Amino acid sequence: MKRVFLTVCALLSAAALAAQEPVRPQTVTLTLDQAIEIALSENPTIRIADMAIERQEYVRKETVGNLLPSLSASGQYSYSIIKQKMAKSGLSFGADNTVTIGANLNVPLFVPAVYASMKLNDAQIAEAVETARSSRVNMVNEVRKAYYNILLLQESLGVLRESEEIMRQTVDNTRRMYEAELGSEYDYITAQSNLSAILPNIIQTEGSMEVARLYMRMLLSLPEEVAIELVGDLGSYSEEIRNRPEAYSTDVSNNSDLRLLDIQERMLEAQLRITNAQRMPTLAAFGTFSLYGNDMPEINFGNMGGGAAASSSNQFWWQHPASVGLSISIPIFSGNKINNQAKQAKIAIEQLRMQREYMEESTGMQVRTSISNLTTARSKMQANAIAMTQAQKAYDIMDARYTGGAGTILELNSAQLQLTQAQLNYRQAVYDYLAAEADYEKIIGRDYDVPEAEERNELGK
Repeated sequence: MKRVFLTVCALLSAAALAAQEPVRPQTVTLTLDQAIEIALSENPTIRIADMAIERQEYVRKETVGNLLPSLSASGQYSYSIIKQKMAKSGLSFGADNTVTIGANLNVPLFVPAVYASMKLNDAQIAEAVETARSSRVNMVNEVRKAYYNILLLQESLGVLRESEEIMRQTVDNTRRMYEAELGSEYDYITAQSNLSAILPNIIQTEGSMEVARLYMRMLLSLPEEVAIELVGDLGSYSEEIRNRPEAYSTDVSNNSDLRLLDIQERMLEAQLRITNAQRMPTLAAFGTFSLYGNDMPEINFGNMGGGAAASSSNQFWWQHPASVGLSISIPIFSGNKINNQAKQAKIAIEQLRMQREYMEESTGMQVRTSISNLTTARSKMQANAIAMTQAQKAYDIMDARYTGGAGTILELNSAQLQLTQAQLNYRQAVYDYLAAEADYEKIIGRDYDVPEAEERNELGK
């Protein structure tokens, strides 16, 4: 996906240069689930976690390799510069040239430490897989909350700008009435003061939205030249929230932190088995084959009795010994080192079990707190929806009264501020529910579901 964006941006840049027009940033319109899918495929955190799984698989293959036969070969050549000689006769002996070729075969038959190491490797792979899953669950949580936060800021900014426009109209109306001597200067100054008071909120919201977009771009690993536009609004989510059942599960068996502790306990138990395996004998079969060649001289001693010197002639001789056998290694005493290692592993296992019990209680409290937050946010959303409807009616009434000359500017401004605050509170309540839901699904360890994602995409459309 990132390559697609970069390619599109490059093409746009080339076309703009060719037309001698300024380059416009590429805008990408994303639904929530499209944003999640990009983050799960492009974010470095996820890719690093996936690489850890691949690395552990190679570690296991390395361990399995210790059970396979090993074959090695060697070769050597030597040339004698000075050979040994017999003292009285001056006859030298030994080869001028020597060639040695050898091969060794080793076949493990019974290696308990390797079997225990394979169990440890299985647990290590499971840990890497669960760590990758945890990274995905956390990434989905971060993207969802970032997405909802941008929607909240966009809609809050829309509410503030709409309120600003209404206040500008009020300022214009009061100014005309003041200039026509139909209104007081106090009403005109009050209207200007209310307009000035809302501008800092607009500026702050605009700045917060820019920061939120930068954070979203970082999560998705998108280049800086790509602008992000999000599909959907909090209102569409509020309709979905109203139709959801209020039954929430407190099952935390899929919580990543708890599952990682279970896997770590398996790893410690495998480490204990590796330690105990050091007490057991190992058995292996072996075979050796050697090929020796040298040019030892063949000496003729036939004429030595008559006092003549012995004669010799060089001839290359080859020998090829071979042998097979079994080797066994039996540990007898290691200075009590293995016992101390085993005791350390047992203490570590007990510590981990206590840690898991505490974390299970803590996670249970977190999920119950999250459910409470969901229930509270739903209630606040319903109450704020009623308050927003009432504030809209109150403002319409006060606007009509003020236009007809029966109301005051203070009453109109008060109704406008109450309507603006009610609209902001309602959107904040919707965001609070969606954020609490994202945290709840993270705590229970819910995986990203593609069918549900497609259904949400249809809802966003």
